[in-house]
Amino acid sequence: MSRPLTATIDLSALRHNYQLAKRLHGGRALAIVKANAYGHGAVRCAQALGDIADGFGVAAIEEAIQLREAGIRQPILLLEGWFESSELALIDQHDLWTALHSLEQIDAIEAASFDKPLHIWLKVDSGMHRLGIHPDDFETAYRRLMASGKVGKIVAMTHFSRADELGCDTTAEQIARFQAAIAGLALETSLSNSGGVLGWPGARGDWARPGIMLYGGAALDRQLPDWPKPVMQLDSRLIAVRELPCGEAIGYGAHFVTSAPVTRVGVVACGYADGYPRVVPTGTPVLIDGRRSRILGRVSMDMIVVDLSGFDDAGVGSAVRLWGEGLTADEIASAAGTIAYELFCNVKRARLVYTD
Repeated sequence: MSRPLTATIDLSALRHNYQLAKRLHGGRALAIVKANAYGHGAVRCAQALGDIADGFGVAAIEEAIQLREAGIRQPILLLEGWFESSELALIDQHDLWTALHSLEQIDAIEAASFDKPLHIWLKVDSGMHRLGIHPDDFETAYRRLMASGKVGKIVAMTHFSRADELGCDTTAEQIARFQAAIAGLALETSLSNSGGVLGWPGARGDWARPGIMLYGGAALDRQLPDWPKPVMQLDSRLIAVRELPCGEAIGYGAHFVTSAPVTRVGVVACGYADGYPRVVPTGTPVLIDGRRSRILGRVSMDMIVVDLSGFDDAGVGSAVRLWGEGLTADEIASAAGTIAYELFCNVKRARLVYTD
């Protein structure tokens, strides 16, 4: 009998969310499957989207090669580009698209030789200030790439820093900087991440890059009528039940002390070593047999204690949902002071089960 912690990945929900992104944005969409598809399994997710996705986005070349070796033939974009010039040969060999974010990288292209023209996504730093060509240098970079004779196509791209905040002016400002940088150049464009797709019609371009919305996570600071479906259900079971008298401390550090004459509690097989956030406080919700309860005390490495007051029928083996349908990962992330991205990416030791 294996440990009863399961992450069930609903591939039909994943497909629904990708199709939602395309419908809302229009044009084409790269399904972002970097970081092992945000913890959901990059190969299985890419295979599930294979007949509908226009392409995929990954962070680095090893992620792209993993998909190629699994038989994924659609376009794959390296969102961070390459880290060493030697990777250009692999980009050529595996027929990958690559982002380019610095003038020094153009030097590397000019010095290299390729079997076929490169497909470049030339990144504008419109205000995120991580990667990207300064807007004033964009036209120069574009013309150098086209003059090199080694580039077949260029897509202009940028990335938003606050697209999840609908009341913030930053995204509109970034859109304006981007449009000014590419003015007069006949280019396909890609501006929208998940937040852009859901909340910023002015960010429509030729290509969207949905990420967290594919997996059902919140990409905005408010929910809209069109909203992605949860893809991951993180479930476990009660492995012990006990009744404690008044005044008993539960778990490390005595962060919760019973106050009722008798407190019935259960122990769940899940902890921070599985990716559940240690920092959540007492009161963080869980579902016991489909009904809301709460965590008591600190999350341990392998176990969580939950309140069974009023759950007289619950016992060893009862189902526990940590997040998923009925209890969003965003609610747990909020309790932990983080975002669902981190929760999904941190899941480990759970048995992954895929459903259609």
